[in-house]
Amino acid sequence: MPTLKETYPLYLNNTAAQPNTDLEVTDKFTGEVAFRTALASPEVIDEAIAGAVRATEPMARLASYERKAVLDHCVARFRERFDELAYALCVEAGKPIKDSEGEVTRLIDTFQIAAEESTRMYGEVMPLDISERAKGYQSIWKRVPIGPCSFISPFNFPLNLAAHKIAPAIAVGCPFVMKPASKTPLGALIIGEILAETDLPKGAFSILPASRDGADLFTTDERLKLLSFTGSPAVGWDLKARCGKKKVVLELGGNAAVIVDHDADLGDALERIIFGAFYQSGQSCIGVQRIIIHEDVYDRFKAMLVEKTKTLVAGDPKDRDTFIGPMISEGEAQRLKGWIDEAVEGGASLLTGGGCEGNMLEATLLEDVHKDAKALNEEAFGPLAILQKFGDFGEALAEVNRSTFGLQAGIFTRDLFKMFDAWDRLEVGGVVINDVPSYRVDNMPYGGVKDSGLGREGIRFAMEDMTEIRNLVIRRG
Repeated sequence: MPTLKETYPLYLNNTAAQPNTDLEVTDKFTGEVAFRTALASPEVIDEAIAGAVRATEPMARLASYERKAVLDHCVARFRERFDELAYALCVEAGKPIKDSEGEVTRLIDTFQIAAEESTRMYGEVMPLDISERAKGYQSIWKRVPIGPCSFISPFNFPLNLAAHKIAPAIAVGCPFVMKPASKTPLGALIIGEILAETDLPKGAFSILPASRDGADLFTTDERLKLLSFTGSPAVGWDLKARCGKKKVVLELGGNAAVIVDHDADLGDALERIIFGAFYQSGQSCIGVQRIIIHEDVYDRFKAMLVEKTKTLVAGDPKDRDTFIGPMISEGEAQRLKGWIDEAVEGGASLLTGGGCEGNMLEATLLEDVHKDAKALNEEAFGPLAILQKFGDFGEALAEVNRSTFGLQAGIFTRDLFKMFDAWDRLEVGGVVINDVPSYRVDNMPYGGVKDSGLGREGIRFAMEDMTEIRNLVIRRG
């Protein structure tokens, strides 16, 4: 396996800097310190923002082919460093190695999509002569970069969710400052190392691990024109309240549901739902948390789910047979363990799992959970799924909508009319048919409604958020 260095720098205005080694990052399975990175002070963050402001005009002047060349370089280097990136992710996030390799593949896809989209910043010619007073007038509009951007990325997909901010920013020509998650900063720093090999204008990027207390400038500084945050709802909505006049994109939590109708292919649904519920120990905002099953197939499918869940291999994420790795911290594992115990005390049945040692929480299935239980209503963000029964399809849709979250939902059905009914009625950002809500391709519009956030990611849609429309009106005599 590749080896990690003992220390890693931050990236300030395109350049590696090692002012300290104050941030300790642990191997999430062993609990031992795996490496140390530099931690940015408020003064360093201020210098980075100032650099991004200076880089605004040079970045905007980059030709499409120049932006594309930077992104193409990243794609090539990610492929060359594939094993290193996957191993780093496995160590710092505790993500099973096969899943880590899958995320590196998505990182490459995301930058490849951005490279292609970087030459497609289209505008429009628009006639204005809709009435006599506008005769002889014509409009042409184009998209221009919004300016310096602030990015805050989460721990659960530290490579690809950082990429969903960085790649579209480069594609449109926006300088940026990024704060990666303190528990998993290395993926973003390796992206910074590769970006530093390019000819981007000085100040085009800074990647700065920082403490939460020291990172207020990422949110409040008026020189920044956009904040894109992925993380918990409580933090996200607080940041929005303090953002001032800047545009805000929030990708927040979920409480994702999947409906299994009576006509579903249960064998196929089983494989996908087990993956959606327990992939990377359930630490995904679109992980399957609620499994809503038609009463005609409920008992049969419940037995299938329990049997399959019991076979999942838990252990060291570096082992290629491991499916369930550690949660990000012991505190997070204990939080969810407490929710499971609370649900059982309230009358829920524990079908399998429920055990916890350190930050290793067993894959857990519950049924008959009380309607007010945290395990049912809040975002579990761990290896827990709850079984529910329905008789009428409209009841199932209403149960999905009962959540305060609205990110994605999955429907296993062969009924075309139910598919369109779900698409019309579900209060979510995306409906996935015959697959789990956990499914995402990196060019599709992705985001939520209600407590799940604002705006959409997916490269083309993020590029739209990172640009503004500039109109030109022409009067012809």
